[in-house]
Amino acid sequence: MRVHVADHPLITHKLTVLRDKNTPSPIFRSLTEELVTLLAYEATREVRTETVEIETPVTTTTGLAISSPRPLVVPILRAGLGMLEGMVKLLPTAEVGFLGMLRDEETFEPKTYAERLPDDLSGRQCFVLDPMLATGGSLGAAIKFLFDRGADDVTAICLLAAPEGVAALEKLTEGRDVKLVLGTVDERLDEHGYIVPGLGDAGDRLYGLV
Repeated sequence: MRVHVADHPLITHKLTVLRDKNTPSPIFRSLTEELVTLLAYEATREVRTETVEIETPVTTTTGLAISSPRPLVVPILRAGLGMLEGMVKLLPTAEVGFLGMLRDEETFEPKTYAERLPDDLSGRQCFVLDPMLATGGSLGAAIKFLFDRGADDVTAICLLAAPEGVAALEKLTEGRDVKLVLGTVDERLDEHGYIVPGLGDAGDRLYGLV
């Protein structure tokens, strides 16, 4: 697994505001979208392209276009939905699938409760969106799900991660072509499996406590 931590002052600034417990949900959502667009720039650096010929107002030239099959963006419900708009702004031709993953708060084990994905992902580049990489269980299960459907190249994008989650994901994805793009790596997990200092429950802060 290849890990890329985006080192940019704008990313650090936006994360600082996201961490603040007094940041209201509308601002939290807006900043998440902006932050994901910055991270997506790094995450799509190896997106597959093909050469095309075009006509400019002056002459004929060649350029690049996104290859087929189109990339697939997969937000993990529900918190990953808050990252979707920022991703598709940068990659508007991508298709979007959905995975519902739920972490058991006692065992920390992931459960899949919903999915809307093509049956065959052969040859597809997939971009998985999940704000927090804590224990690594949910994201690891989601990535395995995509590879089981035939994906051959998966990039995961997270706002922040715990070192334990990065290590667990590396073990879970051993032998697979996986890239992990992060805004930052935090200090640790606490005894409840939450990232410290973290930013709380991303889903609750995006959408409320319902």
